[in-house]
Amino acid sequence: MPQRRILLLEDDQQLHSTIREFLEYLDYTVLSAHDAHEAQDILYEQRVDLMLLDVKVPYQNGFDLLCDLREQGDQTPAIFITSLHSVEDLTRGFDAGCDDYIRKPFSLKELQLRIEANLKKSFDTYENIVRIEENIYFDIKEYQLSLSGTQVPLKAKEAKLLATFLAHPNTSLHYEEIFAALWDYDEEPSAASLRTYVHTLRQHLGKKRIETIKNSGYRYVQ
Repeated sequence: MPQRRILLLEDDQQLHSTIREFLEYLDYTVLSAHDAHEAQDILYEQRVDLMLLDVKVPYQNGFDLLCDLREQGDQTPAIFITSLHSVEDLTRGFDAGCDDYIRKPFSLKELQLRIEANLKKSFDTYENIVRIEENIYFDIKEYQLSLSGTQVPLKAKEAKLLATFLAHPNTSLHYEEIFAALWDYDEEPSAASLRTYVHTLRQHLGKKRIETIKNSGYRYVQ
């Protein structure tokens, strides 16, 4: 399984470095942003599994940034890490769409526990039937696609590819990330096979559902 990727948006250089080093020690891949623009650029170009967002950052506060992301369909788990302690701020954070809220100062162990809990919760939510369209459903646990009540036979890697897309909607997945998700370590990834799998899924879901990112990979459009 690929390393879990965490976006860290924190403009305090010392705290940012401390959190980054701790998460890398825990074997997470950390994508660093020090302002809202950097965070947006990262999220446009790359897939992340969880977002750690400070609120008081340059260009756009974390509340508004997350609100915009949710409106765009990004459901990546998000945890606010902030010095704002009031009930009003807490309410605003959850109204913006966060999954958790940690008040500064906090212990790194608390941060670890909250990250692990939210990643597990995110994974568990996909162990059920996902509605893609009014008449299209996919059982991520059983890897079964259903069109208008009729089960559609998918190859194992086609089903795994669809599950990967559904777990990371509206985010660009690089070829290497998809290879890691579909092929075991002792298998040789095949770009030609991947193109065939994508073609098959497009036949069932519609061409616009899966965008080709030139010389990079694919993006599933929710």
